[in-house]
Amino acid sequence: MRLVLQLVARLLLIVALCLAAATIWATFEAYRSVDRATAASAQRVAQALQALYWRELLLRSSRAREHLLPVPDWHTLETMKLISPGVCVEFQPAAAFEKPLCGQSEGLGKTPPRWFAAIVPTFLGSHAEVVRPVSPRAAAAGTVVATPDAAAAISIAWDYILNVIDVALLMAAAIALLASLAIAHALAPARAIVTALQRMARGQYHTRLPRFRSMELAMIGSAVGELGGRLEEATEQRAALTRRLIEIRADERRALARELHDEFGQNLSAILAFANTIETASTKQSKDDGIAQDARMISQATHHLMASLRDALRRLRNPLPEELGLEASLVNLVDSWRSHSAARPAIQLDLRGDLTDISGPAATTAYRVAQECLTNALRHSAAREISLRVERRAGEEDALLIRVEDDGGGDAERVAQSAGFGLTGIRERVTAAGGSLSILPARGGLSVAATIPLAA
Repeated sequence: MRLVLQLVARLLLIVALCLAAATIWATFEAYRSVDRATAASAQRVAQALQALYWRELLLRSSRAREHLLPVPDWHTLETMKLISPGVCVEFQPAAAFEKPLCGQSEGLGKTPPRWFAAIVPTFLGSHAEVVRPVSPRAAAAGTVVATPDAAAAISIAWDYILNVIDVALLMAAAIALLASLAIAHALAPARAIVTALQRMARGQYHTRLPRFRSMELAMIGSAVGELGGRLEEATEQRAALTRRLIEIRADERRALARELHDEFGQNLSAILAFANTIETASTKQSKDDGIAQDARMISQATHHLMASLRDALRRLRNPLPEELGLEASLVNLVDSWRSHSAARPAIQLDLRGDLTDISGPAATTAYRVAQECLTNALRHSAAREISLRVERRAGEEDALLIRVEDDGGGDAERVAQSAGFGLTGIRERVTAAGGSLSILPARGGLSVAATIPLAA
């Protein structure tokens, strides 16, 4: 999952948790606001009745104090304005048939759902009535009792929650959108870093990254640049080491060729001479004891060993490109394979471009790649047709493409992962030359392609 989506998902989860917390807080606050409204209504009505009580007491003339109760004319619109919606107030001691004075409870809000009306009182408890004396200095003046309406309290709480949730949802949506855009903008440079790493994986180690404003991303970009430089340096060192190893291997091959020629060649020549002498002497004596036949068999075996030795020496000595040039050496290579046996598969040679001025390590590498690929195709597959294509791509690319295809089957992935000496050797040669090697499935078989830059 992409990092931006992960961060946005976590942000949305945090917003949802905050929204749930805000809903719970709004529910508690709205429900308890009814208690505060009840206490405030009781206090206001008590103060208003206290003023009426003392005014009537001063103007009562000859009336007894108990005749002032209940306070006259307290059921008025002025008193009604002092009572909060959903709260009922009564005066005690109440007169006969006197009803509580209640605030407006209709139209307080939408009717809450049943689950809300059942859950809220269960968890937050019920509302208590509030009692306030009319006059703290005159206990006989009576008291004011304010009682909240439970249904009105639930409606008020539900309406308050709806108003708060609307605002909270808008804020949550705005925060989520703006934060998501900020996260996407902050992580946008990561795409450039990933692209640079992908180019480095393809061998383009010298990759410049833009300057990032974020300190962390700037540190990552700097580390990627340093890594590219070190990889480029390590690749150059490895290529130089591989070239040196190839030179040492070539020197050893030439030294081995000299040893084989000087030691084995002379000894085989001596054996052949002794066999011929024995055969001649036996023939002159005219003895039919089989010595002449044995001497001829020794001569034939010696000739076979000398032919094998010459073939080995030809492979161990310097390749033909240094003597004949790349084009002529490739033609000679294909002709030599064709001449071995008529039952061999058909080998098609396709040369494209100007190959006359290609020499040195590039020509040697191209010849070795073609030689090894043809050898593998002829020895390790049942191919009926093999195609060798060598193309020079001029222009800015200026590279040599060698492609060998066969129809002998084979698993390209298994061959590519093979640790055989032949493939390992040509892979090392191509890498040392700064090129690339690929092994892919072809129509009915395998395709081995090598690209060798001529400017390297």
